[in-house]
Amino acid sequence: MTVGLSIALIATSVLLVLLVLLHRAKGGGLSTLFGGGVSSSLGGSSVVEKNLDRLTVAVALLWITCIIGLGLLLKN
Repeated sequence: MTVGLSIALIATSVLLVLLVLLHRAKGGGLSTLFGGGVSSSLGGSSVVEKNLDRLTVAVALLWITCIIGLGLLLKN
């Protein structure tokens, strides 16, 4: 169980770093390579940015869950 959570923690850590790097900064980011440069006039950000935000939050929650689970397992 500990090995599985450790592997999941490493995988989610790498994925979280990549997702954060994909976000658009003030001058544009790597997300413009994947269609994030086209934004709609109705919302403040594009659909790609919103989906990237949702995916980043989901991976961050999974990352936090892995940390808490691993901490509880190693505590005993």
